Amino acid sequence: MRPADIRITRVGTTKDRLGEGPIWDAETACLFWIDSLAGVIHRLDPVSGARQDYTVPAPIGSMSLCRSGGAILALQDGFHRHDFETGRTTPFASLGLNHPNVRLNDGKTDRQGRFLAGTMHLHRGEEEPVVGGLFRLNPEGTVTPLVHDIATANGPCFSPDGRTFYFADSSRQTIWAFDYDTTSGTPHNKRLFADLRPLGTAPDGATVDADGHVWSALVRTGTIARFDPAGRIVFQLEFPVRYPTSLAFGGPALDVLYVTSISKSVRFEDVHEDAGGLFAVEHLGVRGLAEPRCTLSG
Repeated sequence: MRPADIRITRVGTTKDRLGEGPIWDAETACLFWIDSLAGVIHRLDPVSGARQDYTVPAPIGSMSLCRSGGAILALQDGFHRHDFETGRTTPFASLGLNHPNVRLNDGKTDRQGRFLAGTMHLHRGEEEPVVGGLFRLNPEGTVTPLVHDIATANGPCFSPDGRTFYFADSSRQTIWAFDYDTTSGTPHNKRLFADLRPLGTAPDGATVDADGHVWSALVRTGTIARFDPAGRIVFQLEFPVRYPTSLAFGGPALDVLYVTSISKSVRFEDVHEDAGGLFAVEHLGVRGLAEPRCTLSG
């Protein structure tokens, strides 16, 4: 489905191997996103078209901008701080997993400024137990495990009031919903939100709009979907490239949906000339929510 008034355009000329994690920063009116496998953070001013690229250790799973400046990165072994001015990336908090095939992947900051990120367990055998899960980075630099048995963490996002937390396991083609304690930063009451196995796809990156609907990149079907709070798909949009990966609302009115994509990742390759590009979806008639910055005391 692609209504005639919706417009999808490629933004700029970047060609990411694995584009991920778009973040609209309302303070600077700029969009940030990453090339996970190349180890690059992009920063774009959509008005002027000016772009800066920052090299960081690869692979990078996700990032959050910090209230104190710079960013917190979810890297192979844990959380690291990045200073955009000096270009330095320094360790901040380790997961302590020490597993060669487990690394941090997608993450999101809650409304109170706590960064949550989950892991992915690569090259896992059928009978091999899952290592890793979902973790919360606390402001002082400690790490708290929250959810276990997550093979490929993706799509963390929060309802407008912050009291519902959505989280996907791409390996199981499932999105879960949790009640979220905004005081302690703890998810509980895990329940099925959407089972995507009948569609033959895995959920990737996700965000929530101002109406409380969840938007997810359905990477294997080349579409993005909007789910109502009951987990039903109410809108699905075909994309011009095969593998859209993640999405975020941006622009001054938060009414432009920015979408990243794959050109050549570990699992997927797309030879389309626009594969790996950043895209803007306009005229959806929907607004997003401003994403908070992460709070760190260390």
